[in-house]
Amino acid sequence: MSRVRRGFKARRRRNKILKRAKGFHFDRQNHFRHAATTVVRALHYSFIGRKLLKRDMRKLWILRISAAAKTLDTSYSKFMGALKNKGSMLNRKMLSQIAAEDFEGFKAIKSSLK
Repeated sequence: MSRVRRGFKARRRRNKILKRAKGFHFDRQNHFRHAATTVVRALHYSFIGRKLLKRDMRKLWILRISAAAKTLDTSYSKFMGALKNKGSMLNRKMLSQIAAEDFEGFKAIKSSLK
């Protein structure tokens, strides 16, 4: 069986990792072994970060809706329950934007729930 030199394929595989390690410090940028472990860790943290971002944004939306609802003498849960019973298609993201930017519109939504 003939020997396979692996130069091209191995270099392409290493360069892919080293390209992702751009911006790292010291050996983590230039040496494949250090760069590979750091890139794997960075990809893992970015995956976790995407999940945390979704969670944090939902918390922010709920907080905004709750604050706007409290100024109108109702609680968040009662407001959202009334919206659900009414069959409204507005989600929390849209409601929080309305509450933050157009409070009169939020008042109109609340008054339409009665």
